[in-house]
Amino acid sequence: MHKRNRTIGRGVCRAAILLWTLPLVGPLAAPVAAQDSPRAIELAVDAREAPRGILHARMTFPARPGPLTLLYPKWIPGEHGPTGPVQNLTGLKLSVGGREIPWRRDPLDMYAFRCEIPPGASTLEVALDFLVPQNDSGFTAAASATPELAIISWNQLLLYPQGSDPQKLPMAATLELPAGWRFGTALPVASEAGSTATFQVVPLATLVDSPVVAGVHFRRLLLDTGAEPSHEVVLVADSEAALEAAPDFRWDLTRLVAEAEALFGSRHYDSYHFLVALSDHIAHFGLEHQESSDNRAGERALGNPASRRSLGGLLAHEYVHSWNGKYRRPAGLVAADLNQPLETDLLWVYEGLTQYLGTVLAARSGMWTPQDVRTRLAGIAATLQHRPGRTWRSLSDTAVAAQTLYNAGSQWTSWRRGTDFYDEAALIWLEVDVRLRQKSEGRVSLDDFCRLFFGGLAGRSGVVPYTLAELVAALKELVSEDWSAFFAQRLNATTPEVPLGGVEGSGWRLAYRSETSGNSDGNDSASARADLRYSLGMAVRESGEISDVIADGPAARAGLAPGMHVIAVNSRKYSTSLLRQAVRDAEGTEEPMELLVEDREFFTTHRVDYHGGERSPFLERDSTKPDLLSQILLPHAN
Repeated sequence: MHKRNRTIGRGVCRAAILLWTLPLVGPLAAPVAAQDSPRAIELAVDAREAPRGILHARMTFPARPGPLTLLYPKWIPGEHGPTGPVQNLTGLKLSVGGREIPWRRDPLDMYAFRCEIPPGASTLEVALDFLVPQNDSGFTAAASATPELAIISWNQLLLYPQGSDPQKLPMAATLELPAGWRFGTALPVASEAGSTATFQVVPLATLVDSPVVAGVHFRRLLLDTGAEPSHEVVLVADSEAALEAAPDFRWDLTRLVAEAEALFGSRHYDSYHFLVALSDHIAHFGLEHQESSDNRAGERALGNPASRRSLGGLLAHEYVHSWNGKYRRPAGLVAADLNQPLETDLLWVYEGLTQYLGTVLAARSGMWTPQDVRTRLAGIAATLQHRPGRTWRSLSDTAVAAQTLYNAGSQWTSWRRGTDFYDEAALIWLEVDVRLRQKSEGRVSLDDFCRLFFGGLAGRSGVVPYTLAELVAALKELVSEDWSAFFAQRLNATTPEVPLGGVEGSGWRLAYRSETSGNSDGNDSASARADLRYSLGMAVRESGEISDVIADGPAARAGLAPGMHVIAVNSRKYSTSLLRQAVRDAEGTEEPMELLVEDREFFTTHRVDYHGGERSPFLERDSTKPDLLSQILLPHAN
């Protein structure tokens, strides 16, 4: 322990040196001092019609005569793709001195709007509306409002001048909400009058990084962390009943904050806000911000143990991003403005390491049990074992091609591969943690790397970009090893072998059993769907629709494909329980299972020749090795 503490101290000093030697990319959340800045762009958002799916915005720009190009934000930080929902921008009007002036869209860039400011003008006024989407996928470009609540993402409601620096461009925003609604945000508030909030002037980058949650059913919970900076949970929901479990939830997040402090050693924000929206009518996801996180889940998520566990994992993941992704960020993900393409090749660090650390913190804080973690790891490993796309597409390519994979759909995922840089990379970072512990005989771990690489000086600071070479150098400072070769082999391989070195090195191994083991993230329900990927090689929804088929698995060999609907199982009307029972009944027999399938207007019978019974993955203890996984998951905070 004493040696480990000395290592941690050395890491903090090195991180402090990095702050002076690496480029800083502007302030993260500092209000703009008027005497140091040009006149602010004014943005007034009227959200009183959010319940019916429309937001209104009015902007006032300082302007000079001549040509001007205004940009609608395209590459939204944290979404890793050109996801700005310009298709929902409507009602665009430009005027000078109350007189409308024409604009035209750039014929090659759908996010650029060109106009000519007339002689003598010093101000440009812009009016626009945003139509809130109703679809349930697409991150912030998806459904974000109901009659009872709304999430305001500022990037959807503004234009900014081409050539300006978002880290310096001052923005003065106001927000008017429906009567009786309350709101929460990391954005510093200057004043409130009735249902209108006026925010302090901040750079455009900070505004976009500071969403607002608002609604009728509202609860704000301060976390008792015992010291500054302050932390809070802001909950909005579609009903008061959805907020009933909030006090216990506050304790969960209080422990999460303490464990993150123990892991990283410092914080890079003045305050932190866990923003949580609970509704069955909005998209469910999480998005990281420097001083807050935008988290969306089902209306009853706090009252359902499985859903609450899943939400806890999400919150832990997004909170880790305050260090890994917002404070320190791959150099390729740092751009001059919000419309420049980003290089996503290091998402296996940005997202994969965060996935691993979020899981660890969820366990250390008590939101997950060690069994939850083992179940989660077993599910990841088993999924990757049944992903033949690994034989043609490397893990590295899933990161490079992230913008094409997020919305690729679930059909044939096993052959296409998806955003595997989350879960597969989490296995790799578990292996890094285990190797650090083994090679140092327990003196150092990935915790020391986190302090060394993400700790730095406490308090708000600029973004510190990093490269793979810098990351490798930090690991090598802790344990001398060829980390470049280690990562290259795992990132670039196109083989069916799954990187299980961390699981096995930590004293566990992947196994399968016939009974259902459950699912820690709450996404699997025997009554809702049949997840038979590890037996028949397919997953079937409650409706009978086949959502995915494992290429080269028994179902695929029988001619089944995603999108087909199972009508009958062995001549009886389909149900989830019937299909699962048929799989169990076929074990040890020689007769294939018969599935009557509807494929658009056509009906066919498929004979699935599988007799191995229903299989469910789990981790079993390897008593020949120390149980490092359990050590990793132990609480570290006092």
